[in-house]
Amino acid sequence: MGLTKTEIFTEEQNRLSSLFKVLGHPARIAILQHIIDQKACICNDLVEELGLAQATISQHLKELKTIGIIQGTIEGKSVCYCIDEKVWKQFQENLNVFFNQDASTLQCC
Repeated sequence: MGLTKTEIFTEEQNRLSSLFKVLGHPARIAILQHIIDQKACICNDLVEELGLAQATISQHLKELKTIGIIQGTIEGKSVCYCIDEKVWKQFQENLNVFFNQDASTLQCC
């Protein structure tokens, strides 16, 4: 989708699209799952857990942080990442609204 066309869609459609795009990579899903399981983590923990390069993990963390689903706090020389619960709940609500649309009454082609 071109950058110039996003204005023709609703804010909700653009928000969901951004969420799906960020969640569309398996490494990001694995990162989120690890952070949720551990309640928080440091980038080096993810490198050990996932077996990806530190630079790759950092890029994925940047994408997750940009959309707001995670936040990081500096602890010494490390950054500790955790789920932003407010944003997480908002995304859950958005996804529930999207997937709870009743498509069963539509005629199929």
